[in-house]
Amino acid sequence: MRQLLDRLARDDGAAPVEFALVTPLVLLVALGVLQLTLALHVRSVAIGAAAEGARLAALTSGDLSAGEDRTERILGDSIAGTAIRSTQARIDRTGPVGVAAVDVTLDLPLIGLLGPTPMTVTGRSVLESTRELPPGFSSEW
Repeated sequence: MRQLLDRLARDDGAAPVEFALVTPLVLLVALGVLQLTLALHVRSVAIGAAAEGARLAALTSGDLSAGEDRTERILGDSIAGTAIRSTQARIDRTGPVGVAAVDVTLDLPLIGLLGPTPMTVTGRSVLESTRELPPGFSSEW
């Protein structure tokens, strides 16, 4: 009986068992951080592209197609290019000043059971006249 108690009290072979129990949890946390990083990067790129498209539309006196095209070109060259669902530019005159707005709807890439989730971001810029363009500025990018 003493031999059995001594054998049960020893730590021999505990490290492989602990490794087998802890490794899946560490991998799950690491994949979760990677997923969050990817989602935040795609969101940030989409916001930047929408804002630049709205700025171009505002600088070209409300040329909405130029804003949409610029937004789609920026997104097409990035990691978010395959996730785009739609791009829509509009003029919003509900406030005290007119605003060019570009709405981008894209699939937020998610791994696992959640699947791709649609996300919409909007970039806005105050409308300006072409007289205010700096010398040498061109709306053709």
